Amino acid sequence: MSLRTQLSDLLPALLPQNPSEAIKGTELIRLVRLQLSGNYSDASLRYHFSIMSCDPASPIAKVEKGQGYYRRSAPVPALSGAQELLALSQGRLEDLNADRGAVDHALERVKKFRAIVRRFSEVNGRFPFEYRDAFTAGSPLGNLWKYPELVVVDWQTGEDSDEDMALESRMLSLKQRLGLPPFRLSATRLRIQASLHSFREDFFQTLSASMWTQGGELVYAAPIEDEALADGLRALNATFGVGVSSFGIGIETLDDLPRAANILNAHPKETEALMERINFDRIAAPRHRQHIDWGALEALRRESGETASLIDWVCDCIELGKASHYTPK
Repeated sequence: MSLRTQLSDLLPALLPQNPSEAIKGTELIRLVRLQLSGNYSDASLRYHFSIMSCDPASPIAKVEKGQGYYRRSAPVPALSGAQELLALSQGRLEDLNADRGAVDHALERVKKFRAIVRRFSEVNGRFPFEYRDAFTAGSPLGNLWKYPELVVVDWQTGEDSDEDMALESRMLSLKQRLGLPPFRLSATRLRIQASLHSFREDFFQTLSASMWTQGGELVYAAPIEDEALADGLRALNATFGVGVSSFGIGIETLDDLPRAANILNAHPKETEALMERINFDRIAAPRHRQHIDWGALEALRRESGETASLIDWVCDCIELGKASHYTPK
């Protein structure tokens, strides 16, 4: 029996499931030797640990930003996020041969995470616009590649307050005279948990859905602990520029949080407590383009009422000379 085959059999019982309890290579070698057949050097074992940790089918994973190994969990099913769920059923949730309770539970997680990202953006002086109609049951599967879950508008003129309204208006006017956009549109795609089996699809959907904006970002709820996964995302970022980040909210924590409606309507102190539970981690910074693809935006406006609403909202802010949060009409 080869060394790799033996390790594949032995490691699941020796590795901790929690990345925070990761076992160092030296200790793992000691434990493996107690059950291993054959005389292999430490260097050979360390080499196999490293190679196998980059293989999504192997049981061993290496922690990101640290030392040690842990047991890689089973591939996350499509129910881990709204778009994965829609992709699995091609927009028809009733076609899923799955436990209805599991489907509802998965969708509730996604609703919560949407609400968290929206509140996080607002607290940090950013202005989110949500796409919803593009992802309803019956929507074409191609919408996954055309529309982001959120477009976040960053105004370059100050906070959403009445105190500096005159200055904001003058800044908007100045940028218009100079031919500069007074805002930046960032397309954001949300996922619950990253996986070596699906991160490329997540990334390229984000890239595709952000081509008409000035940049894109892929945002995960759960922390990214797997070094191979983080390295894979950074490699894609280096070539294509889409940012990647994690809110550091584990699945159990997400399940314990209030429902999405409670998060969106929370009192300031409750929102502050929620923000303290976020452990934001920038895996790779986005690269923003200077200009919007106006042709692509116009094409989306003609086929999407939501995109038309986005444009109307941004135009209203410019006409008023003041950034404000979007309110559905």
